[in-house]
Amino acid sequence: MSNVRQEPEELALLTGPRAASVLAAALAPAHERLLSWEVHSVHHRPGAGVSVGYTAVVGRPDGSQSTEYLCATTARLSNPHAPGVNRVAPTAGDGPPVHVWRHPADPELPALAVACTPSLLSHRLGSPVRTAMVAYRPTRRAVVRVTHRDGSTSYAKVLRPAVCGSFALRHHMLRAAGVPAPEVLRADPDGLVLLSAGQGVALSGLLSRGMGAAQSQRVLGALTALLDSLPRAALTLERHPAWSERARHYAHAAATVLPEHAARARAVAEGVEQLMAVSDPGPVVPVHGDFYEANVLMDGESVASLLDVDSLGPGHRVDDLACLLGHVSILDHLAPASYPHLRPALETWTRLAEAQTDPVALHARCAGVVLSLVAGARRDDGGPWRPDAEGRLARAELWLAQARELHARRGAR
Repeated sequence: MSNVRQEPEELALLTGPRAASVLAAALAPAHERLLSWEVHSVHHRPGAGVSVGYTAVVGRPDGSQSTEYLCATTARLSNPHAPGVNRVAPTAGDGPPVHVWRHPADPELPALAVACTPSLLSHRLGSPVRTAMVAYRPTRRAVVRVTHRDGSTSYAKVLRPAVCGSFALRHHMLRAAGVPAPEVLRADPDGLVLLSAGQGVALSGLLSRGMGAAQSQRVLGALTALLDSLPRAALTLERHPAWSERARHYAHAAATVLPEHAARARAVAEGVEQLMAVSDPGPVVPVHGDFYEANVLMDGESVASLLDVDSLGPGHRVDDLACLLGHVSILDHLAPASYPHLRPALETWTRLAEAQTDPVALHARCAGVVLSLVAGARRDDGGPWRPDAEGRLARAELWLAQARELHARRGAR
């Protein structure tokens, strides 16, 4: 694991001017030169290192040049000697070791090259396909859209081989219980899992259009019924920590993008921990673990598909509800013009969720969820992101203040 207190320095190294020397050193063994570069994506998992993707122009020994996608990470790798991976030692002994590779030679995702190369994936599937990258988190996972000859779509999820089996098991478990999750079409030992496309439209569409109190109540009822339908067998799976349980780590992550507000982020984390310790999370039940609007597809007011089930397992209902409310509460910071009618639905959902859980636990955990989203506001396309990040931190503080008020009222009774 990475030293979380060193991660601001690691982030500065891999996103600042010194990144050029890291990339140049990684290219040097092949007698290649770094002609230009820019940061494309930043991935910071508190306690597990920093990974950065770059668009780079590389000069070859024969005088030609090409545009490459390079990745660098300070995370500890299980396969640091994988083909195509170069280790760059810290300059003057004052920095972390960094591993660099060309996409798609990710050392932790051996199936990535197959998933994003149409000829290789076509050979594996036995029929022609087209591919398009949807998401990529270096060393962790990738999602590739696969278009088949008949026009149908499926999704190749590329995982670390060690977790591939448990991921497929979760999908099988949900479908056997009648939960509308995508079907596993194949699961290969190298970490490639092919999934059917989820049906329906994102829940965010209902939130964007706005919902009255009655519709908001019906939709949350459908979401709660979905959580009720999660199979009891999920209690036998590995438990994943809830977002709020790692509040201190996410405060460090927030401080890397808003260093001037580091004390505020730490104060939120401390408050979340304090209130979680004195509130009731409720019984252990099957939970989704990452339950928010992007992972739920709707057919009208009914749930059509449940996505991203990697964290299915034992937990507390309050954390699934806090994940939903926390994410929804920042949508109008993320895209103000897209969510002009958000607040009434959020208020209705919060009131209904308070009736199902300990309200102090709910609000405190909402604060923890939103704190985990602060660092993610940073954009790599040059667009403005600081107001969004500051808005998310303020929203976390508001959730925490509401939790404290509820706790204080309880003590005054």
